[in-house]
Order: sequence, then C-alpha cells, then structure tokens
Amino acid sequence: MKYKLIIDKNADEEIIAIVHAPSSLTQQIEDLVSSYSGAEGIMGYRDDEMRKLEFSQIECITIIDRKVIAVDTDGNHYSLKDRLRDLEDILPSYFIRINKSTLANEHRIQRFDAVFSGGIDAVFRCGYREYVSRRCFAEIKRRFDRV
Repeated sequence: MKYKLIIDKNADEEIIAIVHAPSSLTQQIEDLVSSYSGAEGIMGYRDDEMRKLEFSQIECITIIDRKVIAVDTDGNHYSLKDRLRDLEDILPSYFIRINKSTLANEHRIQRFDAVFSGGIDAVFRCGYREYVSRRCFAEIKRRFDRV
C-alpha cells in the first residue's frame, strides 16, 4: 500500500483512495472524512473562565437544568452556547447519542454498568455516569458488533 500527502495551501482539498476492495480500513477512512467539519473544538464557559474544549477532551455533552453542559476529562462541567442538535452536526463521528439529551465520546466510555432499576449507565473515565436508553443501547451494540 502506498501513501501520499501533498500540502498545498492554494489547491482545493480532496481525498482520493484507490483500493482493490472495501474493508474496515476504507470504512474508517470514509467515516473520518465525512465527519470532519473543520472544527477541532468548541468554547466552554465556567464561572469567569472561557476555554476552548478540544473534542478529544470531552467525555460527553448533556443537558442539566435546561443548559447544555460539556463534561471534560477531569470531570469539570462547562456551559455551552450551542444547542445539542446543532452540536451533533459538527461533532466527530465518535460522538454517539446515548439518550435523548446526551452525546457521548465513545472513546472515553470506560464501561457500561447495569443498575438496580434494570437500566444501563455509561461510566466515563473521569467517573461521570449517564443513563443509556434502551433504544440507544441497541444502536451502540450494533455499532460495536461491526468493529
């Protein structure tokens, strides 16, 4: 397999892959290219602090008390100005919906725990827990089964 990268600020950006047959690698490349929006992060607000949150540093984005909140890798909560459905369009493809009001970074989910009430919680690396709906869990299982 050959790889070639040409950086030219004056040229239009394009990605061309010539392969013999589709594979999991070609699917990953296609997912990466189609999910790339040019943005690498979003602005988060906490107290008097304003900080750019890199997508890879966000555990999940959820709604708490009718406010859109991003939870970072340290467990800090940052308020966001954007609506959840608008964020869904700009977030990379590794952000998955785990319930009606939460988008999770699938790379930051440590495990899924069964809870006493019969539901399932996603436990993130920072310790934050969030409920996973049955409908979303079925889609998550299908997504992981493909890997």
